[in-house]
Amino acid sequence: MPAETHVEQSPMDRAAVLALIQDRLADILEIEPTEVHEGDSFADDLDADSLALIELVEALEEDIGERTVGFRIEDEDLEDLKTVRDAVDYVVAKLG
Repeated sequence: MPAETHVEQSPMDRAAVLALIQDRLADILEIEPTEVHEGDSFADDLDADSLALIELVEALEEDIGERTVGFRIEDEDLEDLKTVRDAVDYVVAKLG
């Protein structure tokens, strides 16, 4: 049995990434996941401040890091993530 069993999990598709982001954002913002939509702006629609976005990044790095070794969201890329769609696109692109 290999030690790195997490790499055996199936890759995440766009729908799975969106669902993960909705779920984590809902936890952080204390809202229902159904209230988080792909077209939502973090600041304008969800009232998510920079601290909430940092929490989201940490949660995504932890969750996706269990599936993909070395997954990381770069600090300098964070300012480009303005909407839920931006975050989903970014994660999908990083997962390749």
